[in-house]
Formats: sequence, C-alpha cells, structure tokens
Amino acid sequence: MRGLDFSGQCVWVTGAAQGIGQEVARRFVEAGARVIALDWQFERAAARDGVLRELPLDIRDADAVAARCRQLAEEDALPDVLVNAAGVLRLGGFDALSIDDWQQCLAVNVSGPFYLMRALLPHFKVRRAGAIVNVASNAAHVPRLEMAAYGASKAALTSLSHNAALELAPYGVRCNVVSPGSTDTPMLRGMWRDDSGAARTIAGKPEAFRLGIPLGKLATPADVAGAVLFLASDLAGHITMQDVVVDGGATLAA
Repeated sequence: MRGLDFSGQCVWVTGAAQGIGQEVARRFVEAGARVIALDWQFERAAARDGVLRELPLDIRDADAVAARCRQLAEEDALPDVLVNAAGVLRLGGFDALSIDDWQQCLAVNVSGPFYLMRALLPHFKVRRAGAIVNVASNAAHVPRLEMAAYGASKAALTSLSHNAALELAPYGVRCNVVSPGSTDTPMLRGMWRDDSGAARTIAGKPEAFRLGIPLGKLATPADVAGAVLFLASDLAGHITMQDVVVDGGATLAA
C-alpha cells in the first residue's frame, strides 16, 4: 500500500492556475508526484524544480487537447492520475443567461473533461491501472436559483464520470468525483458583493433555497484537495464510480 505517496507517478491537473486546481497540483508535488499543471491562463510552458511543469491548454478546444496529449505521449509523460479541476461559473436565471453563458459552462465543465478522458482512455486501458478524479459541485445535487447552467454542467460531469468508471473498471482503472460546496476561491469571492459575503454564505439564503453550511465554515482548497488525493491513492483502491461531497453538510446528505 503506497497510501498518499505518489513518488514515481505522473499526475495531470487541469485548472491548475488558481483555486482548487492549484492546491491539488501543489499537494501532489508534496506527495512526490511529477505534476503536469494545465490551464489556459498559463501563457507559456514553464517548469519549476523539475517536478511541476506548467503548460497552457484551453480544454474547450478538442484539437488542442489532442495535440497536447500527443506531445506528452512522445515525451513519455502520460498520466498515472488525471484530475479535471477546471471550471467556470456563470450565474443567472433562465431568462437572464446568455447563450454564451450556457455554452461556456458546458464547454469548460463537461466538454473539456470529455476531450481529455476520450484522448487518454486508450492509455489507461493499456496501462491497466490509474485513477481519474473529476471535480464537480454540490450544485449538481440540489437545484438553486440562478445556477441552472452551472448545476446542469456539473451534473453532466458527474454522469460522464460514472460512465467512464464503468467502462474502465474491467481494466483496473478507477474514476471518481469530488463535489465541493462553497470553497474559499477566487470563483466564490467573485460572487460576493462586500466583506460580509463569507458570513452570508455560511448562514445561507433561504429565499434562494440555500440552507447554509452546518459545519459553520467555508471549505478551503486544501479540504477539497485532500479528498482528491485520497480518491487517487491506493487507500481508495476499491472505490470507483463514487461522488464524494465536500460541503460541510450544506446539501443535508442529498
């Protein structure tokens, strides 16, 4: 049992420029992995200390995803672990959402992970080992006002993950989901109007059908990263097709 030791393993993390993805990448480096950090915000390829390599990638672009996978295959840098942590949030009711809002949520939150998994499934099947962890959201579990596009896209990612898990199970490859709730990231802070945003999020907003957080605190990126590393590790060697909700009880076990 290797536990949380990822020495000798290659881990790909999308959305690694900030927030949850950045913390996930950092934690895998600490655990001994060689990390390929992918994000459209990286302007050029960069490497730090030989263990963390930052590469630009727009996961909305299927051709760009395929090209990056071919490049890294030639460099013998295909993953033992894939973490899809990239995500976007567009808020608005049905009559307020633009077509672009809807399409961007689907493109980043669902199509991007699909493009990567489609490109990498043959590699995982040949390898007959490995793990995929997709970061969805507790918004996939419960409807909330102004979150139709985001919730639908994350629910689709969860279903996509379960189907991938089923296809990969005969090859010994696991695929699971981590669904964070309100997490202290730039995405969440962008929703706040003033300094009381955190308190209001914790307390809840009944008129928007948000019941608050029973544990009385926001998640941190480290809280979510811990769940990701666990599911990617040998400690979760018999866990697949699961959705671990990391939200302090906000969905009330829905």
